[in-house]
Order: sequence, then C-alpha cells, then structure tokens
Amino acid sequence: MNQRTIDIADLEATRQVGRRLGSALQVGDLVALIGPLGSGKTTLVKGIAVGAGVADSRQVNSPTFVIVNEYETSLSPAPRIYHIDAYRLRGGGDLESLGFDEMLSLGAVLIEWADRVQDILPPNHLNLTIEPVDENRRRFHCQASGKAVELLDRLGEPAGLSGPP
Repeated sequence: MNQRTIDIADLEATRQVGRRLGSALQVGDLVALIGPLGSGKTTLVKGIAVGAGVADSRQVNSPTFVIVNEYETSLSPAPRIYHIDAYRLRGGGDLESLGFDEMLSLGAVLIEWADRVQDILPPNHLNLTIEPVDENRRRFHCQASGKAVELLDRLGEPAGLSGPP
C-alpha cells in the first residue's frame, strides 16, 4: 500500500488536487472519499470533474438523494464519471444493487461517504480521507492499493501544496 498526506490551504487548492486527479482518471479507477459533513468531498469531486473534462461543472453536485450522478467527460480513456453518495446506503449490498461493478467497467467511480460501503470495495482503489484542520485548511490522507497506486503517482505533488511523497 502506498500512502501520502497532503496539506490543503483552501478551497482553490482542493479544486486543484481534484483537477489533477480528474485528468489522470481511467476506466476502472475508484476514488473512495471519506470525511465529515462539510469537509470538502463534493468540492473535490467538482475539481475532479473539471480535470476529467466535464463540460459544465455546475451540473456536478452531491447526489445525496438520487444516490448516483453520471457525468460525461471529454477525456479518454474515462468517458464518464459515476459520482455516488453512500450516506443513505445501508451497506455494500445496496451499492452492488446500483450496478457498481458495471459502473467500474464503464468509467471511473467516485464515492462520497465510502466508509459506509468499505466492505465491498475492490482492493484496487484510492482511499482519500479528508481531515478538517480549521475553517479553510484540510489534510488529505491518501492510501492507494493495487493499480490505484498509479493513480496516486499520477497525482504528483501539486505546486503550492505540502506533504511527503
């Protein structure tokens, strides 16, 4: 398992990390987002969507009530992003019934509140835990396993952010 901690100064830095992740996404990539309410999970997803080439980032919002949003991208090889909010799911079985395996075979998957479905996530995923430090700053704890190590490596070290590689 590969690990990295990245200190984030503000919302723009959160979006910057998201853009870098989004530009690196490939079909089958899974990013599991964990953090308390208001920690910046959806802000990060908006950045990922922009980096992946979603035409209108205003369409990117938390799918709390619809559970899954699908976004078409202009980048290849990830033609779409599936954005899942697992907050209202009762566990991994609910995620499976949404067609989770099919989503992974067709695009990249981003899961907010992924700790609620951790038991069925494949070993190849990027786990990103967001820790609020204060009103603006966040600390991203990244853990990647399997082929997701490549996704973490492609993230690189964004300029202006700190954290050991």
